[in-house]
Amino acid sequence: MSEAAPAPKGFSTSNAAQVGEAPVAPLVSPAFRSYALVVLLLVYTVNFLDRQIVSILAEPIKNELSISDTQLGLLTGLAFGIIYCGFGLPLARLADRFNRVWIISGSLAVWSACTVLCGRATSFGTLVAARMGVGLGEAGCTPTSHALIADYVPKEKRASALAFFSMGTPLGGLLGLAMGGLIADAYGWRTAFLLAGLPGLILAAVCFFTLKEPRNAMAAAARQAHASSQMGFTATCKYLAAKRTFWLLAFGAAIKAFIGYGHSPFTASFFLRNHGPEIAQLAGQFGLKPIGFMGLALGLIAGIFGTASSWLGGVIADKYGARDLRAYGSVPAIASLLVIPCYYVAYTAESAVLALSFLIPIALLGSLWYGPVYASAQSLVPANMRATSASIVLFIINMVGLGGGALVVGALSDWFNYGWGLGKADGIRWALFVSACFGLVSAVLFWVARARIRDEMVS
Repeated sequence: MSEAAPAPKGFSTSNAAQVGEAPVAPLVSPAFRSYALVVLLLVYTVNFLDRQIVSILAEPIKNELSISDTQLGLLTGLAFGIIYCGFGLPLARLADRFNRVWIISGSLAVWSACTVLCGRATSFGTLVAARMGVGLGEAGCTPTSHALIADYVPKEKRASALAFFSMGTPLGGLLGLAMGGLIADAYGWRTAFLLAGLPGLILAAVCFFTLKEPRNAMAAAARQAHASSQMGFTATCKYLAAKRTFWLLAFGAAIKAFIGYGHSPFTASFFLRNHGPEIAQLAGQFGLKPIGFMGLALGLIAGIFGTASSWLGGVIADKYGARDLRAYGSVPAIASLLVIPCYYVAYTAESAVLALSFLIPIALLGSLWYGPVYASAQSLVPANMRATSASIVLFIINMVGLGGGALVVGALSDWFNYGWGLGKADGIRWALFVSACFGLVSAVLFWVARARIRDEMVS
């Protein structure tokens, strides 16, 4: 038998484990694990900063380029989502076979550069092309990061670790909305794109030179066995075909993403169209313009309470899941049901302050599904299917959410505006609330997923 290869610094070979017939990478040391999780959180924060900054810039872009709400939905949703989803699966297959750190670093560099190019766009078409480039780069981030984290942490802490990573969504939203709005007010929306893209180029180098691929710490024989045991995409799909829980959770999350992505580019527009004078008055009290104020307000709400929601979802699921795995379905199901009345108050309140205040419970309940769903996608399959499993669930989530959310909400807004003659203010109001009601379907799917989750978990 060949002698085991030495483990690189930051890794411990004493905790190597077996899942099925394929060996799993040894656990990393606690210190390195903490460092890696923080770096990956920063990567995901930049991911969502660059993805979501267009939301607060929607109104100035719409006005300068003279585009409709439907075109705005295409720009913020489908144009990004179709590329993101189309390349997510191939890049995840690469992640199951090759160095995941290299894939994350390269993807980060690509989407950051394309974010900078968004600021150079001179027409709707060129801006769409740049956003498609952002989608191409970001396709290599999340499934690869999920698989890497699953190798870094033990099973009993997986939901918490993935929930910690998922805090990048609200944190990126906070930075994108707040920074984007303030910079757009002061220097224009093009400068906002430029400054949003630059940090990722630096972070790509940090990832490349400091993160470690856990597979490198395995003995030569184990590495060879691991490589030979990698399952193909078709085999993974066949394996998942019998996992009813996986599909219920995936489509439940997809509808939640549909609501979240659909509302994101239009929430600021809703306030500016329906509460314009009050928003201008509130902004003036802080020495700000309306867009800068809305970016800061929405960013702080999403960042603070969305981050708390993401973290709590993982902690609650791990705590109660240790006693009963059905908690991974119960937590998002209950949250999906409770949030709908909050949407109604937020979109029908006559006061902008009251409407903004009800975005707080929406943010607190809206991200509770991250940890439970993403952890389940990793735990319903063996280790050698993790990146592909993550990419499939993300394909479903993003094809429905990114691909359809903003486009449908934009089309509904135009329909209520022009077709029903409600005007652009009430048009966006009812488009947002009608789409929020789809959360009832998510609640049902999450709840039904509880039935077999205890029997279908494998790792």
